[in-house]
Amino acid sequence: VGILVVGVGLAVGVSAGHGIVLAGSLVIVALLILSFLSTSFSLYLLIFSMLLGPEIFFGQGLTGTESAMGAPTIRRGLTLRFDDFLLVVIGMAWLARAAIYKTETLLPKTPLNLPILLYVSASVISTLLGTIMGRVNPEEGFFFNLKYIEYFFLYFMVVSAVDGGVQVRRLVIASLVTCFLVSLFSIAQIPGGERATAPFEGNAGEPNTLGGYLMFMLAIVAGLLLTDGAVPRKWPLVVLLIAGVVALMATLSRASFLSAGVVVIVILGFIGYRRPVQFALLACVVLSTTLWFPDPVKERVMYTFTQQAHQGQLHVRGVTLDTSTSARIRSWEESVDAFKESPLYGKGVTGGKFMDAMYPRLLTETGVLGLGAFLFLCVSIFRVAITCYRTHRDPAVRGLVLGFSLGLLGLLVHAIGSNTFVIVRIMEPFWLYAALVVKLSELSDQPEAEANPATFVSNPSISSQSG
Repeated sequence: VGILVVGVGLAVGVSAGHGIVLAGSLVIVALLILSFLSTSFSLYLLIFSMLLGPEIFFGQGLTGTESAMGAPTIRRGLTLRFDDFLLVVIGMAWLARAAIYKTETLLPKTPLNLPILLYVSASVISTLLGTIMGRVNPEEGFFFNLKYIEYFFLYFMVVSAVDGGVQVRRLVIASLVTCFLVSLFSIAQIPGGERATAPFEGNAGEPNTLGGYLMFMLAIVAGLLLTDGAVPRKWPLVVLLIAGVVALMATLSRASFLSAGVVVIVILGFIGYRRPVQFALLACVVLSTTLWFPDPVKERVMYTFTQQAHQGQLHVRGVTLDTSTSARIRSWEESVDAFKESPLYGKGVTGGKFMDAMYPRLLTETGVLGLGAFLFLCVSIFRVAITCYRTHRDPAVRGLVLGFSLGLLGLLVHAIGSNTFVIVRIMEPFWLYAALVVKLSELSDQPEAEANPATFVSNPSISSQSG
C-alpha cells in the first residue's frame, strides 16, 4: 500500500509538473526508509521537529478568537504541523518494522494504560453523543480527537522503541539542544519589540504556547541542576537555564509567569532544609525580581489591573481586570452553565463555546467523566514519577524525574488560563518525557549507576524485551 501511494504521488507530480508534490513524495519515501531502518533516527528527527517544524492552519474567517491550537478563527480550524505528518510516517514505519521483525510491542503494558484509555474513551464518547445531538461538527470533532490521540500514540511508540538508559540520555540531550535553539530564536525577536513566539508559527504566533513549553523544559533543567551528580558538567545547563529564562520573559505570557512562579516556590521548599545557602541565594533572587525584571515584563503583569476602560472588563471587589483575564473568568462561569445542560458527558469536543482555559473546557466538552479521567491521568503520572524517584539511586534518573514532576505541576497551573494539555507544541515534549520516565521506572538500579552517575541506567533485560 505504501509503495502504491508513493507511486501515485510520483506519477501525479511528474505528469502535472508539480514540483512540490514530487519533492514531498521523495521526502516521504526517504523518511519511510530511514524510519524503518532506524527507530532511533526517527525519534531524534521527531524531537527536533516538535518546535522547529512549520505549521499550516486550515480554517476560514479569521478573528481575534483563538482556536485550540493557537490560531485565530471564527470556527475551530485545524492546525497541522510538520511533525503531525512526520509522526504518521514514523508510525507507519514503526508498525511495519514491528510486523516484520516481531521485536516491537505495539501497546506495551504501562501504569498509564488504564488512565489513558479512560480519558480517550470519555473524549470520544462525549463527541459521538454530541454529534448525534447536533452539537458537534463531525469533521471537527473527529480531527480534534485524532489530534489528541496522537499524543498517546507518541507515548506508546517511545515506550516501546527506547531500549535502555543510554538512549534515554541521548533523547534528553536532543530535546535540551532543541530548547536551546528555540530560546536563541526567541531572544533574537526581542529587538523587534514583539512578544516572542516559537519558530515557524505563521502569521499568528502564540507566545503563551512558547511560554508553557519553556516553563516545562526549564523545570527539567532545574531538576537536573538540583540533583547532585546528575550531570558531569553543569555549565551547559546553566547557560540553557539563563537563555530559557530570558526567552520566557520575552513571551510576556502571564500564565507562564504564574506557572513558573509556582515551580520556583516548590523548588524553594524542596531545597530549604537541604541546602540553606542555596535557599538563601535563590530567595534573595526571587524577592528582588521587582528590581531586575525588565520593564516590559513588569508592565505586562500590571496590565492585568491597569488596562484602560474597555468593553468586556470585569470588576471584582473594586478591582478592574483586563479583557483577557475577564474572558478567562467568564469561561469558568460559562462552563458551569454548560455543565448544568450536560453534566455527565458534556457537549462533545468542539461542541461548546471556545474557552481558553483547560479545566472549564474539559467540563464543558466532556463533563464529569472527562474531567475525572483527566485528573486520574495526572495523578497516575505523578504516582509513577514519585515511585521512580524513590526507588532509583541513579542521580541522573532522579534529577530527570524531579524536573518532570516540577514541569507537570507547572503545566497544571498553566492550564488555569490556557488549553495547555491540547496544545501540540507543549504536549509532544510532555508525552515524550512521560514515556521516558515510565521507561526509567522499569529499569532497576545497578552498581554501574553508582560508578558512573552521569549516565542513565541501562538494563539488558529491558533492552531484550523491548527490542
